[in-house]
Amino acid sequence: MIAPDGEPLDVLIVGAGTTGLAAALFAHDYGAHVRIIDRRPDAPRFSRAFLVQPRTLEVLRPHGVIDELLALGDPSPQVHLHLRRRCVPVRPGELRLPNTAFPNFLLVRQADVEAVLRRALRNRGVEVEWESQFTSYRADKGVVCEVTHHGVRRQIAARFLIGCDGSTSTVRATAGISWDGAAYPREILLADVELDGDVQPGIAHIGLHRQGLLFLLPTGEAAQWRVLTAQPPNRTHTPTDRHHLQHLFDRAHLHAHITGIPWSERVRVQHRIASRYRRGPVFLAGDAAHTFSPAGGQGMNTGIQDAAGLGWKLAFAARLPGRSNATLLRSYAAERRPVAQQVLLLTHLLFWAEAGRGPVPSLLRIAFSSAGAPLVPLLLRRRRLLTYAVQLLAQLRRHYRHSPLTVEDARGSTAVAAPAGERIPDEEVTVNGARQQLHHLIATPAIHMLLQRDTSWEVPLIPNGRLRVHRVRSWPGTGTVIVRPDGYIGFRSGSGTQGATEWLTLVGASPTRS
Repeated sequence: MIAPDGEPLDVLIVGAGTTGLAAALFAHDYGAHVRIIDRRPDAPRFSRAFLVQPRTLEVLRPHGVIDELLALGDPSPQVHLHLRRRCVPVRPGELRLPNTAFPNFLLVRQADVEAVLRRALRNRGVEVEWESQFTSYRADKGVVCEVTHHGVRRQIAARFLIGCDGSTSTVRATAGISWDGAAYPREILLADVELDGDVQPGIAHIGLHRQGLLFLLPTGEAAQWRVLTAQPPNRTHTPTDRHHLQHLFDRAHLHAHITGIPWSERVRVQHRIASRYRRGPVFLAGDAAHTFSPAGGQGMNTGIQDAAGLGWKLAFAARLPGRSNATLLRSYAAERRPVAQQVLLLTHLLFWAEAGRGPVPSLLRIAFSSAGAPLVPLLLRRRRLLTYAVQLLAQLRRHYRHSPLTVEDARGSTAVAAPAGERIPDEEVTVNGARQQLHHLIATPAIHMLLQRDTSWEVPLIPNGRLRVHRVRSWPGTGTVIVRPDGYIGFRSGSGTQGATEWLTLVGASPTRS
């Protein structure tokens, strides 16, 4: 007999990695009743990701976790690029991306990101339910999920189910969603190493050799240094050999002697994407929806941004009657799956250049290792080209212009240069007689309606926690901009508020008349 487990809830999340934790945090902060389960016995595990992008920091900011993340990581990491016998310092922090409060990448362990998100959830009364194995579900005015906890089978009823349970997702398999793509003929070797030698501490080192790149990061967990490099599959499953790894160091011209390897792991690398992101009340996010090569540090960030795009929608949709939430629910896959396809192509190209075994990538790496040292400073001085490339990696150029939630009224003029569907850029504005940054103004969990100085808006509001209205005195004109909870412009008009109420009704945040 299956024991019923608690009252029906809005969102059940399977998987307590970065994506699942972020989805729980976002959905909770927009009013959803959430639970999050994970089959693992507890949280600790070694990190596989180490880079949080500016766009990810932006979507996390309204939820009060940024200060802790910045304190745990390096917000302006330095890199030493080792090209044969030359070491070229690269300081990404000097670039400083425009129009964002986070102009640099943050070097931080995935385990630390997850710990921060768990603490934020705990402070809100939401605990991860460990050793809870999702086994199946049936659709019944939402979902009824079967979960096994310590050998006891239970049922959990929810309006929506989010599968954040990784590349081997049980939720995806149970929903009958295919997993399209293939595995690479390479694995990623991760190892924490103890070193002696001339390697400057606190700096990321990248060594380049014919067979690929070797990353040495000051983010180890069992030792000071973490090594990442692509390798042929280890079919014998033998432990990482110190002499083999030392040989890789020597070929990459990293002048250090490995004295110990207290931990190592090999990770299968795939390029896959789910054929669909939704089946009825079931949604996929993170590695359950897509998996990429680690090139470019896209995986963890794309998953958190999936969560940012899905969490608020499910929270809002749970309060909409009947089928009036259809467009809101449909928009998730329409927005996020094309992003994953673009990221997959980008990471595929980067991984080919970084670790491809054919003659062309090998020759390119040889040529760059031989002649690249004088080219790097020249490339770093091409600020416009470099800024574009970094913005692409940071996912600051992704947009939802073709989303069913994107409405653009071409009449009149608006003070915001970005069209509907794009991320709203940061700038200094005047609100309530004070100057402040726009991203600071909207750094609270809500939809933010920005009225230009002369825009007429006569609807008195009863606060419902979902909509905040700001009059921006430094923006002359009669336009209106509505910023979604994930920082994208949902509605933009240069001529009054006509259409704004309809957009708010569409997403379930219409103003309440007093």
